Amino acid sequence: MGRVLIKNGLVVDADKQFNADVLINGEKIERVAPSIPEEDDMETVDASGMYVMPGMIDAHTHYHLVSRGTVTADSFIEGSRLAAFGGVTTVIDFADDNKISLKSSLDARKAEMKSMAIDYALHQGVYKYRDDISQELAVIKDEGIKALKIFTTYRNVGYLVEDRNELKAIFKDARDLGMMITVHAEDDKTIEDIAAAWDRDFKPASHADLRPADAEAKAILYVGHIAAELGMPIYIVHLSSRKGLEAVRQLRSEGVEVIVETTPTYLFLDRSLLEREDGSLFIMTPPLRTKDDNKALLEALVDGEIQIVATDHCSFTYAQKLESDDCRTVYPGIPGTEELLPLLHTFSVETGRIGINDIVRLLSRNPAHYFSLYPEKGSLEAGTDADIIIFNPHEEWTLSSSTLHSASGYTAYDGRKVIGKTMRTYLRGRQIVSGSEYYGISGEGHFIASRI
Repeated sequence: MGRVLIKNGLVVDADKQFNADVLINGEKIERVAPSIPEEDDMETVDASGMYVMPGMIDAHTHYHLVSRGTVTADSFIEGSRLAAFGGVTTVIDFADDNKISLKSSLDARKAEMKSMAIDYALHQGVYKYRDDISQELAVIKDEGIKALKIFTTYRNVGYLVEDRNELKAIFKDARDLGMMITVHAEDDKTIEDIAAAWDRDFKPASHADLRPADAEAKAILYVGHIAAELGMPIYIVHLSSRKGLEAVRQLRSEGVEVIVETTPTYLFLDRSLLEREDGSLFIMTPPLRTKDDNKALLEALVDGEIQIVATDHCSFTYAQKLESDDCRTVYPGIPGTEELLPLLHTFSVETGRIGINDIVRLLSRNPAHYFSLYPEKGSLEAGTDADIIIFNPHEEWTLSSSTLHSASGYTAYDGRKVIGKTMRTYLRGRQIVSGSEYYGISGEGHFIASRI
């Protein structure tokens, strides 16, 4: 790769925006300056009228997830492609705990992800306490893992560490190593008690009542108070409800540092979709909530109470989703990575309540910061990876299966008009998207170790 000069764009990072040129040299950003002269050995790209931004980071994805006897629609190759079209140059996916060895679990997932065409980091699931957990955690930390994923639900499939003392021991060891605990927060007992007493049908519309917001709030307080006892932060993934948000606020009032992630799903979609004939398409966990919950989370986003917006991209095909209309057996999850940036940008344009700098903070810098990938990722600093997107803030288009690239064959936002589109995507200096053309190469994605 040679040198690429991006001229005349509006350079946007998390704190400022200014007219400037950006010079890429090989895989790195060499210089950002008001005017950089063109030279014969440079490829020049005119970004007039465009935003020049750091590549986005989807901090919560599940590509090629083997689940319930099947596999999700988007492989690592397809996931890379759809992400690149959405302006996402790095994703943070998950290594499940095989309950034998965290190191072997991590190694297996890394090996699987070698076909990625964009960069990736990993969260490590921990679904079982071991007597030597501190040593296991130290090993995966040295392998570049910052965050652990724990569940407060799914006891029936073996994801739940039930004993509070064992869970607290995991938290303590993570704290001592400088690692982050991230939590899928739904109280399992609440859900099991509701299911045991349930006397209605199990159609998709029942999903939100079988896994209510009360369960989310209770679980947030549970893990938050463990974190408080240890003087450590806690990270809540895919916050979905007003009640969950109120639990976060309670913990913060008690002095707990709570880092909150939500998704466009819980900002822009509501449970009325579950009542449709094709309601199975919209089943995910936690379930869709009410319009009031959407409003509460959007207000929290505007007020700075939410630090990261990610997607929980977990795509099954249209046919897979409609194999069942029993919410207990519908494959849970929807696609979302490609829709992430245009949805947030449209909210910004239509409401004026957040700005483009806020979007870069929520989708790029903050994920890089909290998961120790910054400044190599999430910035436009000289000397860092040239993960850069050129974004047209005026392009109006419609989200649909024909305009997006997920192998699922559908989008939960079908027919939604959006404003803003990624026109070019550079991964470590090499252009992988130009307009409708994709140039990503399977295997060129790098595992990015957290810097802790």
